[in-house]
Amino acid sequence: MDAQKKNNKPSTWLRLQYKKWFLILKKGISEENPIAITVLGICSSLAVTNRVENAIFMGIGVTFVVIFSSLFVSLLRNLIPPKVRMVAYMVIISIFTIVVQMFLQAYVPKVAANLGAYTGLIITNCIVMGRAEAFAIKNPVRYTFVDGLANGLGYTFVLIAIASIREPLAFGTYLGYRAPFMENWINWNIMALAPGGFFVLTMFAWLIRTLTKKYEE
Repeated sequence: MDAQKKNNKPSTWLRLQYKKWFLILKKGISEENPIAITVLGICSSLAVTNRVENAIFMGIGVTFVVIFSSLFVSLLRNLIPPKVRMVAYMVIISIFTIVVQMFLQAYVPKVAANLGAYTGLIITNCIVMGRAEAFAIKNPVRYTFVDGLANGLGYTFVLIAIASIREPLAFGTYLGYRAPFMENWINWNIMALAPGGFFVLTMFAWLIRTLTKKYEE
């Protein structure tokens, strides 16, 4: 009986870990979606979602930065003095933001030009800073990685969803290719501008809040 209990302990621990990882992933993607629920990263979501390609690369960039900056904050959480933690966050985040900028400029210069200053502004993105302060500084690496991934995916999914509506309506294309059934499409210029993005964003925020039953008190 004692041997059986010992054998059950690792499996019980793993089940608890999987459950916690699932809950963290679920929160970041849906229940606490950084754009639709917590209303963070709005500026970039309006600026870069007029093209699906821009939304994909911006989402990947933010996901990369939030994962690895959170990991480093978590690893150093016992060494970072409380008085300078914000400065430490900025230094760590800026390192990974520069990596994203250099990668885009080297391999997809057209996308880098389209994203413009918004790639560099990942440094001040509220999602990245928010996860460092709200989660990474208080939790071990095994949870922090999942939290960063969840919030990055939640951000990316909403960006791609918004762009998937805006680009066809604004330009009659998807990923730069014109669809056969949109050959005679009259472009909705408003959808290429921030007001069009704001309208689509509010629709998605309403939809996600309805599905997750996440309302303001």
